[in-house]
Amino acid sequence: MELSERQEQIIEIVKPNGPITGEKIAEQLGLTRATLRPDLAILTMAGYLEARPRVGYFFTGKTGSELLTENIKKMKVYEYQQVPVAVREDSSVYDAITTMFLEDVGTLFVVDEHSCLTGVLSRKDLLRASIGQQHLNEIPVHIIMTRMPNITVCRKNDPLIEAAQKLISRQIDGLPVVKDTEKGMEIIGRITKTSMTKALVELTLEDRY
Repeated sequence: MELSERQEQIIEIVKPNGPITGEKIAEQLGLTRATLRPDLAILTMAGYLEARPRVGYFFTGKTGSELLTENIKKMKVYEYQQVPVAVREDSSVYDAITTMFLEDVGTLFVVDEHSCLTGVLSRKDLLRASIGQQHLNEIPVHIIMTRMPNITVCRKNDPLIEAAQKLISRQIDGLPVVKDTEKGMEIIGRITKTSMTKALVELTLEDRY
């Protein structure tokens, strides 16, 4: 996070004098407490300062990179998951290719009648199945899909960074977000490389202000 000159001055005052009240900080800067309120709120929310009621402000001692790391670790899958794109087990390869094209996704999830995960289809799976085949509408996707235990999943409360590590280590485009039910793992969302890009952009923008 890039601090303003006044915010830097506030930190330099708080470092050796904490706990120190907002009134004392304002007095040293020759400003009113109301003028400083936005800066103090930003520094507190960003983690540079800690505020304690009726006591004052403390310097946390954390660097910008440490605070950025903390913010990343706090991100959860459910904050960035997207709507899952799924096909039924008895869908044809032709239908799966059409769905992938229309939805503009790199991964399709295969589900049973309970919307529970049974398989995953990648672009490579569909391309491999379509080469030399003239009757794609007669081939069900359950024949070519990747099955458990070769499917990597995540859950909505997992740290987003863990989902990112799974995407990288498995070299895949997307992960199904699932919840455990009596019928199996119900798909409730998806996390993709695009999700990670969105999270990175939002984090960078937040870090600028």
